Amino acid sequence: QVQLVESGGGLVQPGGSLRLSCAASGSIFRLNAMGWYRQAPGEQRELVATITSGGTTNYADPVKGRFTISRDNAKNTVYLQMNSLKPEDTAVYYCNAIVQTYYGGNYRPFWGQGAQVTVSS
Repeated sequence: QVQLVESGGGLVQPGGSLRLSCAASGSIFRLNAMGWYRQAPGEQRELVATITSGGTTNYADPVKGRFTISRDNAKNTVYLQMNSLKPEDTAVYYCNAIVQTYYGGNYRPFWGQGAQVTVSS
């Protein structure tokens, strides 16, 4: 199995910054794309940002110019730097990774447990 462990959530004032981290471990043969999603109360889970193993990034429109996704392939870790945070960024943030667990196997999605981010004064 594959475990994704997130850290770095918390409470921050509007305009502030937070950095989320997500480390993948376990039965990883090849780690493909990684990303961050978020889910606010009463809302569906939505894409925040993704990054391929080669470093190509993709961002949802609401976070473009404020959030930066990056990864350390040697550590199987993905990061989300969040700047200029707004109250509407409040949500549980979930890490996602597309993993091949053995040679020739299918790529499968795995999820972290979620990290609460609250933006409030």
